[in-house]
Amino acid sequence: MESFEGRTAVITGGASGIGLALAERFAAERMNIVLGDIQEDALEAAVRQLESRQANVLGVLTNTMLRDSVNALRDEAIERFGNVHVVCNNAGVFGTRHVMQPVWEVPEEDWDWVMGVNFDGVLYGVQAFVPHMLGHGEGGHIVNTASVAGITAGGGNYGVSKHAVLALTESLERDLVAAGGEVRASVLCPGFVDTKIFEAERNRPDVLRVGENQEGGEFGRAMTAVGKAPAEVAEAVFDGVRSQTFYILPHPSWDEIVRERTEQILARGDVATFDMERLRRKQADGEQI
Repeated sequence: MESFEGRTAVITGGASGIGLALAERFAAERMNIVLGDIQEDALEAAVRQLESRQANVLGVLTNTMLRDSVNALRDEAIERFGNVHVVCNNAGVFGTRHVMQPVWEVPEEDWDWVMGVNFDGVLYGVQAFVPHMLGHGEGGHIVNTASVAGITAGGGNYGVSKHAVLALTESLERDLVAAGGEVRASVLCPGFVDTKIFEAERNRPDVLRVGENQEGGEFGRAMTAVGKAPAEVAEAVFDGVRSQTFYILPHPSWDEIVRERTEQILARGDVATFDMERLRRKQADGEQI
């Protein structure tokens, strides 16, 4: 995409973190902004914040685990602003309680929640918006948020969900090219970002809770605190949309780890291990991880 002014961007998980930063970046290009989020108070605050900057913005309470809710987001966006041109399937959660458990011991509720938001929400966004975007013929771009957990080994159910997003988006881009037209896709694979993802338990549906609510944790707070600012990630996404870059990797400090995993696969070797100490050394040397 080269033209943004007057066009419409829809962003899930848009009330905070990377989602809100994306909204602010697209609003700076004079785009119409539609925010979908499950947290009503944060959504209302985000809408007020963007309106204070003279943005045309609509907030829609959205549960990305539900296909009907994502379809309603699409319908409200079209009703308010007409054709949609950019869709950021960005909503994501990280379950802190069972992250250190073997995958066979992770409760079903955790699988349902993490996969429901991180993968199903992206799939529903693709299914809801792509036919509309291909149909209006004005071009557009889909950005699906994965993670470095989607291009490295491990990561528990969170990593599984992000690998699935990567595979889905690679298939999506292939299919969009085959379909012709001017709609393309990108996958965003950030490292640690200064967001509230490690506090995502606050939005877990009651029916999927396991034991007492558990927020964040020392690891999550420490890593997000030293991560990139959401605005830096949003800038990388905007550049990717403008240049039609498929793989958007805003954290170069992970490149070596990704390369080593690929080499181990080609060598038919053992599963790559997650070396947190190496990342800490990179952090100590001033790199953002």
